[in-house]
Amino acid sequence: MLKKSVIKSLEAREILDSRGVPTIEVKLASSQGIFTASVPSGTSTGKNEAFELRDGGRRYAGKGVLKAVDNINRIIGPAIKGKDAKNQEKLDLIMVNLDGTENKFKLGANAILAVSIAICRAGAAGCNLPLYKYISKLCKNSRSITLPQPSLLMIEGGRHAGNKLDFQEFMVLPQCPSFGEQLRAGTEIYHNLKIILERKINKDSVNTGLEGGYAVPVLESSEQTLGLIMEAIKNSGSDGNVRIAIDAAASSFYSMGKYNFEGRQMEGQELLGLYAGLCKKYPIFLIEDPFNEEDEEGFKRIMEKLGDKIKIGGDDFLNTNPEKIKMAAERKTCNSLTLKPNQIGTVTEAIRASELAKKNNWNVMASHRSGETSDDFIADFAVGVGADSIKAGAPARGERVAKYNRLLEIEEEIIKR
Repeated sequence: MLKKSVIKSLEAREILDSRGVPTIEVKLASSQGIFTASVPSGTSTGKNEAFELRDGGRRYAGKGVLKAVDNINRIIGPAIKGKDAKNQEKLDLIMVNLDGTENKFKLGANAILAVSIAICRAGAAGCNLPLYKYISKLCKNSRSITLPQPSLLMIEGGRHAGNKLDFQEFMVLPQCPSFGEQLRAGTEIYHNLKIILERKINKDSVNTGLEGGYAVPVLESSEQTLGLIMEAIKNSGSDGNVRIAIDAAASSFYSMGKYNFEGRQMEGQELLGLYAGLCKKYPIFLIEDPFNEEDEEGFKRIMEKLGDKIKIGGDDFLNTNPEKIKMAAERKTCNSLTLKPNQIGTVTEAIRASELAKKNNWNVMASHRSGETSDDFIADFAVGVGADSIKAGAPARGERVAKYNRLLEIEEEIIKR
């Protein structure tokens, strides 16, 4: 019989994420050892995401997290001390109840999630299981362990890049037998794209955005961007064997009932026509947040027109919220979930969101955030919940590659077993 993994202490501190913005790191000591966790933060965020507590004031331009750190050290730590870390759902509920607000306004979702992840790691150790297997055990529906397909970022736009592109992310999903081969193929496309950009535009074009994708100053259209990516796919020898995903993040170019896209004001119906045209011309597999997060009619129309051909992803539209997922399934406004634990605030709630999406036969794409740390929890989480794919940015920058390298490690462990 496994012994309890008793929580002995919990300490939090302020660190910096990949953008130089403060975030939280926690260190949890249990009878099995010491377990750390740090949380990411988004740049393009939904209005209804779980609340990220910031300090305000002049320090770090108001983005400090000392209040959230204090909430962990002073409130959460004493409440879970002495508890068994293997009781993930119970401990997450204790924190949710301590907060007592609908969207975690009191303690901060960033504080709660950091502790929730550390608890998850301690619980896995208490069960003598790899983290991904432990997370799979926490899921209600048992399934075989498989790796998610990498959705590798090539070119960035929108709020991530400061260039003229309105779509936020252009990604590739190579169709290869193993994760390692998919990662290799995607990385080769990424490097070939760099060569093309240097040759066709100029060397300044290989600057990168927040997530390691190329932030090309002179690119202005989705057509031109997709054309360059297709050329890189061909030059890398993967022609006909790669699918494309687009994160439109349409809320970022929506204003006063119109979509301000590529120099034109569009009605939702015209934007839908543009999506349909792109899907006919390019091997597009998924479009994430194709309309403003409050434009439910737009999501419904694109599902009616394209939902049987591609995946329509909800990110800002769903906020990894089980209630929103349930509503979207009933109203047929999505068929894919972008799964971000920090949008909801606990491991348990994120698992619930994933399970609900799977129950409705949706695609599930686990996702990083633009402000990342070297914490690779999302890799184990994606495997544990059986996510179909994972986006962790470009195959570049340490905080992004950490996730892909962890998945390579998991693949090796699975093969050896």
